[in-house]
Amino acid sequence: MKKLFTLTFVFFSFTLTFGQKSKTKITETPKPFVLGVIEEIQSKELNEKRILNIYLPEGYNPAETTKYPVIYLLDGSADEDFIHISGLVQFNSFEWINQVPKSIVVGIATVDRRRDFTFPTNIENDKTRFPTTGHSDQFITFIEKELQPFIEKKYKTNESKTIIGQSLGGLLETEILLKKPFLFNRYVIVSPSLWWNNGSLLDLDSEILKENFNQQIDIYIAVGKEGLTPTEIPRVMEVDANVLAEKIKASKSKNIKVYFDYFPEENHGTILHPAVANSFKFFYPQAKE
Repeated sequence: MKKLFTLTFVFFSFTLTFGQKSKTKITETPKPFVLGVIEEIQSKELNEKRILNIYLPEGYNPAETTKYPVIYLLDGSADEDFIHISGLVQFNSFEWINQVPKSIVVGIATVDRRRDFTFPTNIENDKTRFPTTGHSDQFITFIEKELQPFIEKKYKTNESKTIIGQSLGGLLETEILLKKPFLFNRYVIVSPSLWWNNGSLLDLDSEILKENFNQQIDIYIAVGKEGLTPTEIPRVMEVDANVLAEKIKASKSKNIKVYFDYFPEENHGTILHPAVANSFKFFYPQAKE
């Protein structure tokens, strides 16, 4: 009787296993997992083709009248920050989270970030080490004259425009904020490389500091425990970021709002993700129950 039970059990196990393997064999061919769409834009300002990675929120329908905020992401290549930042936007816009309105994310794929994100420097050593630098003015014009009009024409967008960047990307954002603040109404500036050209951007005057500046702008500045900068004259990343925050806080305009966030447990490589998550809480505060 025991032998019969054993044989029956073995036969049943073999049949079950064989059946599972058979089902596996006839499974359909795997399909690609699509996160967004890829656009190409030929830039006259930059004299090159640029790749845009675009995340569209759930329910997006170009035939409907609903319009969405746009989040522009520097270093927006698929192997840079596009995937995890789009994930943060999606997560925070879930109905049960409801921290962020459903938004379009436009990742600007990187070509030469030293060229695009820096203005001309007077530091001879940096000119030698980074010979392509100093063309942020062209990249800013690309954003203003080509990129934003392209997105606004092709996608269902509203007036809300956020920009996110880190390191040299944070440097570029700071330059835009001080020189052409109207390009965005929300800035997420993370670990900005304000050491560039010996911190000259921190001495720049700006219309956002004047009493008659009437555009509403929210600015979130974050820095980790990052220490000394890669410069001949020592600077400290945390200090520079704090100086920028204090400079903006001194604005006489009531339309400028700034929040400084320090992450002592994060470094230059790990800070972006938690900082962006925190910025959403600053931009979209939820009423306490």
